[in-house]
Amino acid sequence: MASNLTDPQVECVLEARAALGESPVWCSQEKVLYWVDIKRPAIHCFDPACGTCRTWPVREETGSMGLRQRGGAVVAMRSGFAFVNLETGDLTMIHNPIAGTSDLRFNDGRCYRRGRFWAGTLHEKRQAGTAALYRLDPDGTCHKMVDGITVANGLAWSPDDHTMYFADSYVRTIFSFESDPDTGAIGNRRVFTELPAGTGVPDGATVDAEGFLWSANFDGGCITRYAPDGRVDRVIRMPVARPTSCAFGGDDLSTLYVTSASSGLDAEQLAASPHAGGIFALEAGVRGLPEPRFAG
Repeated sequence: MASNLTDPQVECVLEARAALGESPVWCSQEKVLYWVDIKRPAIHCFDPACGTCRTWPVREETGSMGLRQRGGAVVAMRSGFAFVNLETGDLTMIHNPIAGTSDLRFNDGRCYRRGRFWAGTLHEKRQAGTAALYRLDPDGTCHKMVDGITVANGLAWSPDDHTMYFADSYVRTIFSFESDPDTGAIGNRRVFTELPAGTGVPDGATVDAEGFLWSANFDGGCITRYAPDGRVDRVIRMPVARPTSCAFGGDDLSTLYVTSASSGLDAEQLAASPHAGGIFALEAGVRGLPEPRFAG
């Protein structure tokens, strides 16, 4: 079990200097890592075999992305859901469930193994309870699934698809829901864990093949692995204060890639954390699960 291993070496594999790196997605076919920079709006593709990174600028802040079964990407942008052609860079808007609102933008999102894409919003001025979680189905319909939140984050699903994890960073809480993989319905919301003050806030997350949740502690400088019952199994210290999300990749899905942020750090903090905004990798000692694709 990973809890019996010594702390792994954490390597900065790409000096990305991202303002707000997020949404890492491993593509097993291409053996590359996709990710976004929210505040310097772009989709990036890192090839660990040669250390290069390809970039597609986008016109507005993009909180998260997933890959599509038919090619290209689905993204959650400030103004809603869109498709991106990763050959031409062309963007096609699909649905904007927050049209007419102010101070809201889309944030964390992830593809579900049944072909759906989920993404939540955040309120930039932190007006409590004004954000929500949405589900985009392959037929293009969009459904509001959870409301009354402030900063949506940390979407992930158990290996059997019957538990969904979801964080509201504003209240430092990760929730779990019962999930119906056939219909996409969720229910029985309950507190999975609450982060103590001073340990950061829960940000992006993923689940490994053993059903343990890995969550980035933004402003906590670590990645935490939780057992399915919410118990802290392992804490891995990061060389940056603001890890943002994580995803398994590599040939056998045993490498954990971690995105990070430099935005909001002052000159002294940046000097103390020269790799802030970088992409990191560590050998987790456990395998992840293949990243699903959007079926639409």
